[in-house]
Amino acid sequence: MDERRTVKVSKYLSKHLRHQPERIGLTLDEGGWVEIGTLLAAAAAHGFRITRDELDHVVAANDKRRFAIEGPRIRASQGHTVDVDLGLPPATPPAYLYHGTVASALDAIRAEGLRPMSRHDVHLSPDRETTTRVSANGVWLTEVVPPRYLRFRG
Repeated sequence: MDERRTVKVSKYLSKHLRHQPERIGLTLDEGGWVEIGTLLAAAAAHGFRITRDELDHVVAANDKRRFAIEGPRIRASQGHTVDVDLGLPPATPPAYLYHGTVASALDAIRAEGLRPMSRHDVHLSPDRETTTRVSANGVWLTEVVPPRYLRFRG
């Protein structure tokens, strides 16, 4: 599978498993899961055919681990704007976590702290490198980070 097709399929999956499942007639369960056969049929019915081999390749090859397959089901690993419960257990984070953002957001962050905006949680990473390459195993989620807990670096 060529890189352009991989990116196209990944973006399609992200859009419909994280943000707009209803656009292609999908209903995610409470954990964000949908049957793979249902997903492939819905995509094909809406003019975007994905083979099972392509789906498996996108899930396995994605360095950000955006998707998870469990038995006959698939879901997005994080970043949902639709209401799902990923069932992630609470854990004690490291002493310092990082959040990548754009310069235009800094004034609001200094005043209000980090907020999830259109997502369900703020995404934090254990190191600066991970802030640019998010993985399902390296992300810490929280509802909000008040300004008093923030330190700014370039």
